[in-house]
Amino acid sequence: MLSTLKQSNKLLLNVLDHRFCSKTCVSRGSALTTTYLSQNDGRGQVQITFSRGMAGRSYNVPPSAEFVARVSGIATMGKLPYRETAEGLDAAFVGVPIDTGTSNRPGTRFGPRQIRAESALLRAYNSGTRAAPYESLVVADIGDVNVNVYDLKDTCKRIREAFHKILATGCIPLTMGGDHTIAYPILQAVAAKHGPVGLIHVDAHADTSDVVLGEKIGHGTPFRRCVEEGLLDCKRVIQIGLRGTGYSPDAYEWSRAQGFRVVQAEECWHKSLVPLMAEVRAQVGSGPVYLSFDIDALDPAYAPGTGTPEIAGLTPIQALEIIRGCRGLNLVGCDLVEVSPPYDTTGNTALTAANLLFEMMCVLPKIKYY
Repeated sequence: MLSTLKQSNKLLLNVLDHRFCSKTCVSRGSALTTTYLSQNDGRGQVQITFSRGMAGRSYNVPPSAEFVARVSGIATMGKLPYRETAEGLDAAFVGVPIDTGTSNRPGTRFGPRQIRAESALLRAYNSGTRAAPYESLVVADIGDVNVNVYDLKDTCKRIREAFHKILATGCIPLTMGGDHTIAYPILQAVAAKHGPVGLIHVDAHADTSDVVLGEKIGHGTPFRRCVEEGLLDCKRVIQIGLRGTGYSPDAYEWSRAQGFRVVQAEECWHKSLVPLMAEVRAQVGSGPVYLSFDIDALDPAYAPGTGTPEIAGLTPIQALEIIRGCRGLNLVGCDLVEVSPPYDTTGNTALTAANLLFEMMCVLPKIKYY
């Protein structure tokens, strides 16, 4: 027997197999009445499918916790389907599990895994902005780059090659770090496709050191290397949230000399960042731009699970204002880095990171809003 459930203006789960990964046909138009059909498949599994009122493109829609327990299934980002490659995807979550470039507390190699675990709490819609990412883009989790935990330079080569392949498909990568070293090889691949790009860099640190302990590659040097290689359009680079003690009286002199706009954390205290992001959008313009978000931009009261914490940072509300303020930009990639689960005793850092990655997906080009 088939049973039919109807609910207006709301997209819930469709489960096509026992692994809870689904392929769904969703209209790009207005919300429509959805019909759900539940049927025993003869193997003791219940299949739930649905039809929309008009034809549309096929999308991946994560299972709803209204039907499938969050603690069940394999931990992919947002409980999305896992795919081997980025072929056929508009956007993809990809992990880069390294901490070989860290200078203080390690552990970020476990960041992607923990972000995925905490992302089980995510739902299909953005209630704050009315974004409907799974009715707009074909998205999946494509796993992790196979890094070399013994050799940072080889790891950078592997990351660069992996992102060349992702970008060649037309897919926008949403990257889970890993330490901030990963931004350098990712931007090498991004610039190879798009040319020099703008950068919105949210961080406690400028990450523009030249040499640290005799090494030119590490999580404190990626954006110096990017400038040297012409990967960035420096007049469209903004660094937000910088703070902490420095090695010189003006730790951000080099950034300003390149033409970067530097917004120190003190300029963000006690205020909304909505006006700032209006200025950022005007500065970045319509050209390709990359968003790189280090979780240590947030005050350690909110995100203690990171390797190089600095007091007096941004709030999660300001983080949302920054990311939501990127709506309308030509985002060609995003990353969220420096989550270190061994120092994240409550899981709140990884949970915050998962939500910020979801917010990044919600501001990509072609996202539908209700």
